[in-house]
Amino acid sequence: MSTVSRKEQQAALWNGDAGHAWVEAQEVLDQMLEPFVEPLVAAADAGPAAKILDVGCGTGATTLAIARRLGPAAECTGVDISAPMIALARERAERERARATFVVADAETHPFEASRYDAVVSRFGVMFFEDSVRAFANLRRAAKGNGALRFVAWRSAEENSFMTTAERAAAPLLPSIPPRRAEEPGQFAFADANRVRRILEQSGWAAIDIRPVDVLCTFPESALRQYVTRLGPLGRMLDEADERTRGQVGEAVRAAFEPYVHGADVRFDAAGWLVVARAPSCRGGAARGGARCART
Repeated sequence: MSTVSRKEQQAALWNGDAGHAWVEAQEVLDQMLEPFVEPLVAAADAGPAAKILDVGCGTGATTLAIARRLGPAAECTGVDISAPMIALARERAERERARATFVVADAETHPFEASRYDAVVSRFGVMFFEDSVRAFANLRRAAKGNGALRFVAWRSAEENSFMTTAERAAAPLLPSIPPRRAEEPGQFAFADANRVRRILEQSGWAAIDIRPVDVLCTFPESALRQYVTRLGPLGRMLDEADERTRGQVGEAVRAAFEPYVHGADVRFDAAGWLVVARAPSCRGGAARGGARCART
């Protein structure tokens, strides 16, 4: 009897309904998550001719924002496991005539050219790895000596109650909604800052700094139904529910979101981590603290 690995599950998820749902909701999600982009664009300080790698780039918002900031001399590459999202990212880059390249690949194991990138960034794209230490070691090898790592990840579900409102409201009607399990690949896998620090240390990153970032997110109220019924665990469960159940769930969930609705907008406080680190420089031998050089 064959078993499906988590890696295979993630690939199937993001190349199936979840990936297509993100494509459909691209404009809404870009607006909602836009406050988290600027801290990552700051990685563009590497200079106008920098080479930047965006991990879990999705439909390309962060990659393209950095490409716009750096200009045509830069080289921006986005990587994601989702072919549907990468297809849209490529379309957007072509429309903008941006110098941005998009690759369908698993960043945990992809054979990136060693010591190529001045900075590695990610907007909520690094919490899904099957083996996080292996993944971040692979990204470290792809970074130049003293290259920057800069990403945002969600803090806990308790601090992001908006994100779980739908499944909590739907639970009485859909008791089989899968529970969130701490530290499993998924949205809140990096909620524990101490765990994130250990992962980065074990994968060879240095000068690690982890600090909270809290922002106000907004998107149109008219898009709330799409957000609720197409994205996240509830969206996947509703695909399998009968019409009567979908109607009941829709009413219960819409009522649960009422505290977040302000006229024509949905607004909520989002709690994330901004994580910054450096790939050790190989100049003069091994890096401080015993971390391995970036070319290992």
